[in-house]
Amino acid sequence: MAGELAFSRPSSGTLVLHLGGDWRLGRDLPGIGEVRDEIGRDPLPKKLGFNSHDLDSWDSGLVSFLMRVIRICEEKGIEVAREGLPEGAGRLIELALAVPERKETKKDKSSRSFVSRAGGRVVKIWVSVLEALAFIGEIAMAFLRLFGGKTRFRGSDFLLIIQESGAEALPIVSLISLLVGLILAFVGSIQLRMFGAQIYIADLVAIAMARAMGAIMTGIIMAGRTGAAFAARIGTMQVNEEIDALKTAGIPPMEFLVLPRVLALALMMPLLALYADLMGILGGMIVGVAGFDIGFREYFNETKQALTLTNIWIGLFSSLVFGVLIAVAGCFRGIQCGRSASAVGDTTTSAVVTSIVSIIIATAIITIGCDILGI
Repeated sequence: MAGELAFSRPSSGTLVLHLGGDWRLGRDLPGIGEVRDEIGRDPLPKKLGFNSHDLDSWDSGLVSFLMRVIRICEEKGIEVAREGLPEGAGRLIELALAVPERKETKKDKSSRSFVSRAGGRVVKIWVSVLEALAFIGEIAMAFLRLFGGKTRFRGSDFLLIIQESGAEALPIVSLISLLVGLILAFVGSIQLRMFGAQIYIADLVAIAMARAMGAIMTGIIMAGRTGAAFAARIGTMQVNEEIDALKTAGIPPMEFLVLPRVLALALMMPLLALYADLMGILGGMIVGVAGFDIGFREYFNETKQALTLTNIWIGLFSSLVFGVLIAVAGCFRGIQCGRSASAVGDTTTSAVVTSIVSIIIATAIITIGCDILGI
């Protein structure tokens, strides 16, 4: 039996809805338009009541219908008396009305002016800068406590991080650096052989790798490999509330988690960059010896003559700076991670992007500084 709906007006200011039959989803239920038309008839009722004596069965279909009726009455300022409803339906309606209607929390960006959007972006950037400065300050204080012998981190963890960010990175550093040396030699040979100066391929590859490319390529590799790993691990600890547990136990996360990672990467990056220089020079040597009939000894002597300690020290200093930047960016983003699984992915991506941008900016600053100093 389908749902039935009837109306009566026992007094001039009262409208009663008589509910009967089977009010369940999937049945042929009356439309809300009938109620809207009846309420809109003159005279407009001041009170709406219900009579459910003939109601056989019901489910959420009835509750949904009644909620729409109540909304119509609220719009027209009509009082609703729910005493005549089934007890369960009345409780469900009361519960639904107790929770305010959820409105869209996100504002329509298209309605915001350009100045408003730009201002919001500037504020976010400024807050991020202040948070980064505070984080760097905490790291500096941790280093001071380290020199005073008051830091708390396990030596076994430190050695494990050194292994992960050092020896285990050698295969990928070897491959990329060798290919970069090959590419530099090929690109340089296109111009040099026009003047019969193929021997200067050795100079080009050696100086480029030792002064900049070895450190930059190693930094980018470590940003995508180790910096992302730092962010993911610390971010996962943030999600699992392990960092909160460390704070509760009185162990500073800055000393226990961040400091050993910054130290490990700062120590390993110059060694990896020096190894990358050697692999890049080897790649250039393969091109020079195999492709342009330059003798091995001749190529070696030209490389030794072209390289200076100044170029090598600039590359090592750059790699040290890159190592600190990568570790700080990875740990900073990890500490900033939210409390969800998706936040870990966002944190990892942000750490890699921040590290690479920092490497490029630092390279520009170091290059300008060397030019000013004449080195």
